[in-house]
Amino acid sequence: MFRLTFDPIDAGSIRDALVQAQDGAVVVFEGITRDHARGRKVLCLEYQAYETMALKKLQEIGARARQEYQIREISIVHRLGRLCPTDCSVAIVVAAEHRAAAFDACRFAIDNIKKFVPIWKKEVYEDGETWIDS
Repeated sequence: MFRLTFDPIDAGSIRDALVQAQDGAVVVFEGITRDHARGRKVLCLEYQAYETMALKKLQEIGARARQEYQIREISIVHRLGRLCPTDCSVAIVVAAEHRAAAFDACRFAIDNIKKFVPIWKKEVYEDGETWIDS
């Protein structure tokens, strides 16, 4: 499952849909919105994307993770729109026979999402806003 959504992300539901009896490990990563950055109070974040290309890149990252690591499956869901502190902005779930592969594939996925997926983040503060490089 690779998805962009304006709805809240339920990582537990993604995990439940992904996990199978042959898995020995599942890694769930949730990136959440924090209430501060660069010494300023963050009121919210706004995510925008070039959606067609972003979805294609998420699928490519998933395919590469399956190819380079010994994992059975990976799911990536990224949120768009306005998020408040503690909201989940991205969920990555990786299922594998062994934990090392699951952890490594999850790290690979989040690092490559930040580098290659056309999703942009704006931080909104009490006194202004700024677009942020991932």
